[in-house]
Amino acid sequence: MDEKLPPDERAALFEAQRPRLRAVAYRMLGSVSEAEEAVHEAWLRYDRTDASDVQNLPGWLTTVVSRVCLNLLRGRELRREEPPEAEAGEPGPTRIPDPLLRREGVADPGQEVLLGDSVGLALMVVLESLAPAERVAFVLHDLFAVPFAEIAPLIERTAAATRRLADRARRRVQDQAPAPDPDPGRQRAAVDGFFAAARAGDLGALVAVLAPGVVLRSDGGAVRAGHPVVLAGATAVADQPVLWGGLSPFARPALVNGAAGAVAIGEGGRPLSVMAFTVVDGAIAAIEVLTDPERLAALDLSAFRG
Repeated sequence: MDEKLPPDERAALFEAQRPRLRAVAYRMLGSVSEAEEAVHEAWLRYDRTDASDVQNLPGWLTTVVSRVCLNLLRGRELRREEPPEAEAGEPGPTRIPDPLLRREGVADPGQEVLLGDSVGLALMVVLESLAPAERVAFVLHDLFAVPFAEIAPLIERTAAATRRLADRARRRVQDQAPAPDPDPGRQRAAVDGFFAAARAGDLGALVAVLAPGVVLRSDGGAVRAGHPVVLAGATAVADQPVLWGGLSPFARPALVNGAAGAVAIGEGGRPLSVMAFTVVDGAIAAIEVLTDPERLAALDLSAFRG
């Protein structure tokens, strides 16, 4: 590349890569705002760099944004308090990442590029539980096909060690984030059945629409104190009359990270929750519920009001 390219041409080259860089950063960070910040930092570094020796601009920019994300993830590790221990075999409490929302039947090209292949909220939750180097290795290799030899210098590992990190992360993803039904109709039928049973207060019907090993994660944020709540098992999840009884009357259909879900809007348009569902073989296998008032207030929910 010629370092003397006019500024508008340099900007155009970067903008062509922005959607992919945003997608990489969102998967690594689970935060839309932090992903945007990481991409902006990549632009600043590109803009002040002599790029004459860069043969592969997409790869170079991916490395830059990944390094920014890795530093942010390591900073989180330093600030994070130790979570309470989970029961043996139970998934531990994990922050629910930022959801991507849109109404069913309404196209959003920008969001579709950001999501790419299905990146459900359950998968994003599992990514939140990974160590920084594991997350970077898995995201770059498994989701963006970056060779291990190119990832290894970024995380200061050998290629073989990087492969082992990605393998370990992949096993956790496969164990804790089942692949959802690809049929949107089957997803919506299960979610509608869930809310119909919740509104009727029918515990048996609720249990029937849940997979036996269903996992519920509810994140109320710092305002509501404590770490995210995790429940496992159909009976434990169904037996939440306060949660489902309080939210189900206000639930409005939504696509959450591309899958059937709901947004609950209360009196005066106040957001109550975002609920994401993972439906497998017609049954609900995972539910993510975000009730953190601060994070809900930051979401654009205008499409779900009125």
